[in-house]
Amino acid sequence: MAQDLLPITLKGKVALETELKKLIFEERPAIIKAIEEARAHGDISENAEYDAAKERQGMIEGRIGEIQYKISGAEVVDTSLIKSDKIVFGATVEIHDVEEDKKIIYQIVGVDEADVKNGKISVLSPIARSMIGKKVSDAFTVQSPKGDKDFEVLSFKFV
Repeated sequence: MAQDLLPITLKGKVALETELKKLIFEERPAIIKAIEEARAHGDISENAEYDAAKERQGMIEGRIGEIQYKISGAEVVDTSLIKSDKIVFGATVEIHDVEEDKKIIYQIVGVDEADVKNGKISVLSPIARSMIGKKVSDAFTVQSPKGDKDFEVLSFKFV
């Protein structure tokens, strides 16, 4: 079964590639060296250093595989090239929270790039899914466990 491509911004792909290079060229060789040193200390059946190094190695290898899988299944989008009169993936959107009477700015990004504290929300999040396809002045409602919240689109841009 083919993997569905998930969108990711160009910046998000670069961040994943940077992490992958660090894991492959720095972390992996360092942990191999640590395992060799732990083995040199003798009996590995009761060697905590060896056990910890092997556990770390498993985590590193797992993360390498995860990043490679994500990159292979990513549809990279250069958000600066998008021209749309509707909100789509990559848009930086200014919305008005009607209930709290405040402005909020979010950029709709890939799943791995989401960081709500820094204004980046996943394309799969309820609020992003509610915004996609909307235009300036459109109102939309987001269903949440705490109840429905109403918003209005003030503006959006692609950077």
